[in-house]
Amino acid sequence: MPTIRMYSTAVCPFCQRAEMLLKSKGVAEIEKIRVDLDSARRDEMMQRTGRRTVPQIYIGEVHVGGFDDLAALDRAGKLDALLLGQA
Repeated sequence: MPTIRMYSTAVCPFCQRAEMLLKSKGVAEIEKIRVDLDSARRDEMMQRTGRRTVPQIYIGEVHVGGFDDLAALDRAGKLDALLLGQA
């Protein structure tokens, strides 16, 4: 399974929903990058993704986007393959 990285904050409900969805898919470990604790990490997130909101999720080197994007991938039946590194 590829590394899952998620830029997040402590009180973000969409971050929590993304984590729940990923765990329901068998993801055991998510590398959380807390942008509320380190403004340099927020700057890094914005530079990498072009977005200001959290969560911003990477599966391996693929930028998935936020929770809505993650859920849309799941509804389209494409999330499982991505989690298996088959995308």
